[in-house]
Amino acid sequence: MVTLERITLQNVSAFKAVRLRALQDTPSAFGSTYARESQFSDAEWIKRAGNLCGERSIGYMAMEGRSPCGLALSLLHESDTSRAQLISMWTAPTQRQKGTGRLLVNEILNWCRERGAKTLDLMVTSSNESAIRFYERLGFTRTGRTEPYPNDPALIEYEMSRPVG
Repeated sequence: MVTLERITLQNVSAFKAVRLRALQDTPSAFGSTYARESQFSDAEWIKRAGNLCGERSIGYMAMEGRSPCGLALSLLHESDTSRAQLISMWTAPTQRQKGTGRLLVNEILNWCRERGAKTLDLMVTSSNESAIRFYERLGFTRTGRTEPYPNDPALIEYEMSRPVG
């Protein structure tokens, strides 16, 4: 059975492991790379986990037993706290089509509601059709905004959004 765990300073090693696994599994889904983040010091991972414990940001790991099998982070927009962003969303291939992604997004939506956010936004790479379809099933729609994917200018990212309520 999959459960969710908040990312904290106490489980930073699991956070590091699942983040690096995600970057290896779907490298074009993230704005960073495995090569870059695998070089981070332990102090940097602790800082990143600590940044997810505040009022303006949160991180969850999906756990199958003691093994992380998914990840979702969110933060309130800098200038408009009625909007939040879903970032670093990933589920292990063995967990896809099993409800793990939906569980993670629903927990992020709950966190957004508690913070008074009205809209949840995300960016998805144009080549990631399965993720686009997943987000559409969860009520996200394309806003029309696009931007170049930072790691490959041949790709673009679509912004998708949905109401929190």
